[in-house]
Amino acid sequence: MTKEVRVRYAPSPTGFLHIGGARTALFNYLYARHHNGKFIVRIEDTDIERNVEGGEASQLDNLKWLGIEYDESIDIGGPYAPYRQMERLDTYKEHAEKLLDKGAAYKCFCSSEKLEASREEQKARGVAAPTYDGTCRHLSAEEVAAKEAAGEQYTIRMRVPENVTYEFEDLVRGQVTFESKDIGDWVIVKANGIPTYNYAVVLDDHFMEISHVFRGEEHLSNTPKQMMIFDAFGWEYPRFGHMTLIINENRKKLSKRDESIIQFVTQYKDLGYLPEAMFNFFALLGWSPEGEEEIFSKEQFIEMFDEKRLSKSPSMFDKQKLTWMNNQYIKKLSLEEVVALSLPHLQKAGLLPEELTTEERAWATDLIALYHEQMSFGAEIVELSSLFFNEHIEYDGEANEVLAGEQVPQVMAAFKVQLEGLEEFSPETVKAAIKAVQKETGHKGKNLFMPIRVVTTGETHGPELPNAICLIGKEKTIARVDKYAQK
Repeated sequence: MTKEVRVRYAPSPTGFLHIGGARTALFNYLYARHHNGKFIVRIEDTDIERNVEGGEASQLDNLKWLGIEYDESIDIGGPYAPYRQMERLDTYKEHAEKLLDKGAAYKCFCSSEKLEASREEQKARGVAAPTYDGTCRHLSAEEVAAKEAAGEQYTIRMRVPENVTYEFEDLVRGQVTFESKDIGDWVIVKANGIPTYNYAVVLDDHFMEISHVFRGEEHLSNTPKQMMIFDAFGWEYPRFGHMTLIINENRKKLSKRDESIIQFVTQYKDLGYLPEAMFNFFALLGWSPEGEEEIFSKEQFIEMFDEKRLSKSPSMFDKQKLTWMNNQYIKKLSLEEVVALSLPHLQKAGLLPEELTTEERAWATDLIALYHEQMSFGAEIVELSSLFFNEHIEYDGEANEVLAGEQVPQVMAAFKVQLEGLEEFSPETVKAAIKAVQKETGHKGKNLFMPIRVVTTGETHGPELPNAICLIGKEKTIARVDKYAQK
């Protein structure tokens, strides 16, 4: 490539970093790093009424958490600052005047009521996508001056060229074509002087020398409008690539109202997902490497990223795949790291105190170690380890089937005697006690282990039995055996 690769992720602070935004940022980042280019984060904050407190911080903080490092933005600056649109209003105003002077744009004095009436009239005639009817398109200079003198408010509209075909080679979709006749004269500057998205984004991309634009397919229909602005100033287009939709497991477009899927990156962070796993998962959400391997490091993704392998089909957000992938990364962590990831969730749930004694921390470490291989995310430890905190055990159908065995009373009576005789309570001594019950009663295998597991833990499956019983503790284990005997 002769021109330096410069790509951007340009979120609006109207919300927090979303799955779709994270994927867009990631693909731009990978493309930039693969080509030794620059990745810019620009804040598009002109929708001032919808901006939310913390929106900017969520975008930047969560990108950093994911490991998506940017080269220029509002917090680190750069040679093309400012990187916040509301700080670039003079540029937009100056260039809107230029468009007005050359007749590429015009002032529109139509009220919102008139515009709404026109839309309704077009719909009544069966027009599927109503456009501006051009009322102000041919106002004379004198008419415009008179309306301004009368204090009438106006927007500035782009004068859409007639009979023009807008054609470009999309980096994902291939050849794409739009006809100007299908696009009505659209607003580039609102009545309050703030530019609209399709106008401001072009000036930003041009002056920041953006070479490639990778974004979601919902922006595809915006492209011809943006090409008009580039053409009006005689500027070169960036290369466009529109990534396919993310869909849920019902193959419907992912919506922020879809409660079946966690939508925001910060929620995954709070649940104890690992940033490396999220990076890996998002990288495969609409892009595929060669071969069957699915676990890669960031450096490997950068090395092999090829925009030609971006999918042309919708990408399904597979929750099971995400939890599987995060589990693969958790397995690689040291026990100390897994404790740091999951212990706060036990404390937040009120199962452990905020300040732990040395003995309590050692117990919690042993507890978490039981589930190291099984855990899919940090917060899952609360549900996985519930048997150690339940005061009362309720047996389900499968557990009751186990307890219905005729040998169970004999096994449990013998096990209680063995427990009461233990001076040291450790996995080794508990294991020896179970062995002694086997020798005394003659029962072994499932007939021996399953009753002990169900009575002491309330579950038919779980971690290594002697380790689990040891963590439950001698007093609590005997109490559970007594409770079973009473039933």
